[in-house]
Amino acid sequence: MTSDLATLREFAEDAKAWPFKEARNLVKRFEKNPPKNGTVLFETGYGPSGLPHIGTFAEVARTTMVRRAFATLSDLPTRLVAFSDDMDGLRSVPTNIPGGEAMAAHLGMPLTRVPDPFGTHESFGHHNNARLRAFLDAFGFDYEFKSATEAYQSGELDAALLDILNNYDKIMAVTLPTLGPERQATYSPFLPLCPSTGQVLQVPITAHDADAGTVCYEDENGKSIEVPVTGGHCKLQWKADWAMRWHALDVHYEMAGKDLISSVELSGKICRILGSTPPEGFNYELFLDENGEKISKSRGNGLTIDEWLRYGTRESLSLYMFATPRRAKRLHFDVIPRHVDDYLTHLGKFADLDAAGQLENPIWHIHPDAPPKPETGIGYAILLNLASVCNTEDPAVLWGFITRYVPDAAPETAPILDQLVALALNYYSDFVKPNKNYRQPSDMEAKALADLVSSLEALPPEADAEAIQSEVYEVGKRYEFENLRDWFKALYETLLGQEQGPRMGSFIVLYGISETVTLIKRVLAGEDLGA
Repeated sequence: MTSDLATLREFAEDAKAWPFKEARNLVKRFEKNPPKNGTVLFETGYGPSGLPHIGTFAEVARTTMVRRAFATLSDLPTRLVAFSDDMDGLRSVPTNIPGGEAMAAHLGMPLTRVPDPFGTHESFGHHNNARLRAFLDAFGFDYEFKSATEAYQSGELDAALLDILNNYDKIMAVTLPTLGPERQATYSPFLPLCPSTGQVLQVPITAHDADAGTVCYEDENGKSIEVPVTGGHCKLQWKADWAMRWHALDVHYEMAGKDLISSVELSGKICRILGSTPPEGFNYELFLDENGEKISKSRGNGLTIDEWLRYGTRESLSLYMFATPRRAKRLHFDVIPRHVDDYLTHLGKFADLDAAGQLENPIWHIHPDAPPKPETGIGYAILLNLASVCNTEDPAVLWGFITRYVPDAAPETAPILDQLVALALNYYSDFVKPNKNYRQPSDMEAKALADLVSSLEALPPEADAEAIQSEVYEVGKRYEFENLRDWFKALYETLLGQEQGPRMGSFIVLYGISETVTLIKRVLAGEDLGA
């Protein structure tokens, strides 16, 4: 181990960032008993009953952060498996797909046998798997994809399925008390696939034979049907399936949402019955939509990956996942701008931190390799408001102001800024422009605005953001606003047509003092800026 890594590992032992806390728990697991095959396996699960959303991404991103922290603390090699439960039966028709009504005829069929409504893949399951892999690849995650359909049908899980069958009564004993009376009467960990229709059947198991490796059920005509539990002829109810997977693959770490705590506990009991130790992990809080309701793949009330990336950078999405995973958070479009700018702030501080400080900075957890160098210091919110005051969707217009503020900046030399310009214009076009609502200033506000014009005109052309911000503050203090927040709110509503806005000093430097003076004079003249 090199001296640099040794030093980093020493700091990592005390790092407070949550991925290191998780990693230290995993390190303790192997102090006396190293992994059987010498490799530590991290797993994430995906149910492809709907298009991948940001909740799916969250699990992979956060698990990757723990994996990197673990690699800093331990020399044990690691793997990450992204497991898709694509053999699950289609239980309901998703509301956010084209031609969904036609899918009703395929209810109960394994997702990999449901026709793809998008017409691009051999099944709905294959389509959603491809979408999952595409965005994981786009983010550069190091992972191995595993399909439940392939794992069941190939025989990879056969030994573990026979272990479930051999421990059938013990598993039923721990599972039945967690179910209601009606479900208890019909429950079995095995879900046979109907030999004639291919449907995943939720039917009572009338007999099981560990020696033969089979289970029996009655079809709709009352005839007893015997099927093997191996070779893809049965799948497992998901809690038993989860435990079987941990047992079969020797999974050492998997996290889950807070709503699955009881499921984690039950799967852990089943895993122990099978003779394995359940993985380490923690329960993260759920994402909420704009109304404070849990997001759902089938309802489509969350953001898709593509939607976030239309307005925000990949790094901003990773930052959103890093921050406070144990706290429920709104996952809506309006959180994007702040996370873009927060990422830029963390990036700007990173290089000046010592090794211990860098381990606490989100940048270390977001970038597996060296992070990019900070660029101009122009943030997303400033660009949004520049687009708003210019009422433009043309990148060239914004770059005209940018190059005056930072003469050496250009799309070719400032790729981060160039991306921010495009993203901010998308956000402006879709969210800001349709909701702009200018108002005329009150008499007192008009006097304050006229005073601000005089103050700005008295400043030298090269005045910096701090000097301008100070003048804006001083003007507000001279008038009878209840607090300075009302003064700035008046500036935003009269000049930008919105309730919130940028730090005025920084904005005016970028937009220009003379241009700002002209804008204020237009408002004082009664001109409708929204016309």
